[in-house]
Amino acid sequence: MQTRNKIMDDISQLMTNAMGVAQGAKDEAETAMKSMMDRWLADRNFVSRDEFDAVRAMAQKAREENEALKARLDALETKGAKKK
Repeated sequence: MQTRNKIMDDISQLMTNAMGVAQGAKDEAETAMKSMMDRWLADRNFVSRDEFDAVRAMAQKAREENEALKARLDALETKGAKKK
């Protein structure tokens, strides 16, 4: 009976060790993948969210200014056409 418990204890210890090794391999693979992705992204010259938002705001402002200038030009053209 003592032999059976020893075998079960050994198997249990072996499985615990195997799970520890598997967890370590998983952590190492995640770290390697994160490093690889960080390097890949750095090489792509992507813009940050702050830069994107700043350019977006500038484009919106330019669009609004263009619309205001178009309205002003239309008004001037209409005024000029009435004088003729």
